[in-house]
Parts: sequence; C-alpha cells; structure tokens
Amino acid sequence: MSRDEQLTSMRAVAFDEFGGPEVLTARTLPIPQVADDEILLKVWTAGVGVWDVMERQGQLVPEGATFPIVPGSDAAGSVTAVGATVDDLSVGDVVYAYAFSRPKGGCYAEYAAVKADYVTRVPENVPIEHAGAMPTDALTALAGLDALELPAGSTVLVFGASGGQGHLAVQLAKRLGLRVVAIASGDEGVRLVSRLGADVVLDGHDAATPTRAGEAVPGGVDGLLAMANGPMLARLVDLLKPDGTLAYPHGVQPEPTAPAGRGARAYDGTTGPDQLRRLNHLIESGPFEIHVAETFPLAEAAQAHRRLQAPYLGKILLRVR
Repeated sequence: MSRDEQLTSMRAVAFDEFGGPEVLTARTLPIPQVADDEILLKVWTAGVGVWDVMERQGQLVPEGATFPIVPGSDAAGSVTAVGATVDDLSVGDVVYAYAFSRPKGGCYAEYAAVKADYVTRVPENVPIEHAGAMPTDALTALAGLDALELPAGSTVLVFGASGGQGHLAVQLAKRLGLRVVAIASGDEGVRLVSRLGADVVLDGHDAATPTRAGEAVPGGVDGLLAMANGPMLARLVDLLKPDGTLAYPHGVQPEPTAPAGRGARAYDGTTGPDQLRRLNHLIESGPFEIHVAETFPLAEAAQAHRRLQAPYLGKILLRVR
C-alpha cells in the first residue's frame, strides 16, 4: 500500500459561508473517495480565476456542493487512484484537469476527485508547474475560436489579449492558421503578446488604438473575440466586416453588442475527451506559454483572490505540492 493510499485527511482551503476573500480558510478535510468513473488527483498546482470568486460569493456554485466548499476548477498533478471503469489513465500519470463539476470538492486541496473524462495528460511542451493555471481558460479560448467559425487565413481581433484567456487564445488562433490582431494591456501586455506570435499588437490603454487597428486591417476583421467590454471595444467592433462575427464568453458584463448586420455569439468553455485531445494536439504543435503573473502557497488562497482585483497579465496560481 502506498503512502497516498494510507492517508485519510488532507490540507485544503474551504469556506463555510459565501462572502469575501476572508471566508477562505485553511483546514484539514477528509480525502474524497473515488467513484468508478473518477480519478483521485494529487494536486501540485491549482489555477485561480474569476469563476472561483463567483463560487465564493455564491453566484456560481457547482451542483451538489455542500459546506464546507473547497473551490478550484483548474489543477495539474499526478493520478493517485483510478476508478473501476477508468481505462485510459493510470496511477502516476501527470495530468491536468478541468473540474468545474465536482460535488466532492475542488482543487484548492492536496487531493481532488475528478471525472476521468475531464482529465488528460500534460503535453510535454507545457511546464507542469504552470499547467494547473491552464484548463478552464484554454478550453474557453478554444470554444470562442470555434464560435467564430473562421477558416484558415481569416483575420481575428482578440480584445483582452494579455489576460488569462486572451493570451492562450492568441496562441491557439495562430495554430488554427488565423491572422491575429491583438489588443493587450499596457507596455508589458504588448511585449507578452508580441512574444506569443500575434501579427499586430496594440495597447488597449492608448486612445489611438482603434485608428491604428483600422490602418493595420483596412479591409476589416472577420471575427472579434472579446474577453472584456468597455469604451475601447465599442470603437473596435466597427472593424468587423459586414459578415463578421463578435464572440464573447458568458460573464462579460455588460454584454458586448455587434454593429447592425453582424453576428454576436456568447459561449462557454466545453470539455470532454474529444475536446481535450484536440486542445492537446494544438498545444503540442509548437512552443506554448502559460503566463503566470504570480504564485501563492495554498494557505494564502485568500490573498490570491485579493490579487485578482488588481491588474495582472496571464494567470494567478496556487502552489499546493
């Protein structure tokens, strides 16, 4: 029997009531039991996202979750146990997991029980210490690009390109053969997104950016992927071609609107074996960066949530292992 199999309790961060970051507290909880279609993940790193804040506030609680609630939908680590019907993952595999549906608790913990269909091996070109920050944003970015339905050679404008979802969308769009015009945040954001391969990168803090974007794509753009909203986006949507489409993830407020005659689509990230295989195939086709702005130890999860309230590039990460 392994040491992991002998353990019955784990370190975790959880909350007993909805509220601000202060409700997140460290405690000792039982290790969840694994169902036939689940794996037990030994968490090494866990991503921190706005959806975790919404869960903490009671706005987006996984079905079946009961107090104390362990948040966390993103993680990477190693498989410690597999359910009876799981045949494509083995103990010891290094994996990442999209774990929004997890009534037994999330990934702000040393161990998490996750359905095997939401788990896949970490690509060799992705550092394991960053992989935990990737799943939700990468799957959502891919869903956004799918919503635009653009053939290779088309031009997509990515608004919010230096954020968690945006900087991954830029890289995935290039792998899909798209020309990318990226609107990033500040000088650091411009440098990051330029390094990631966008064809045109402009600063979203510069009032002249819509004019410069129009000069860069005089014929307009085929699609616009909006990770946020604001006065700048209201000017950029006019760059959409007459048959162009605006896509944005659910949760962007206020909801963006497209000019008359253009399409607008809201989307959510989707997961499952096929989508995870497709994501990994795209990631493995070249260098891929998950930009981590800051890493916090598990016990400082409340501070990580506070960090979300200030500007940052890429992702925030918890170190569990």
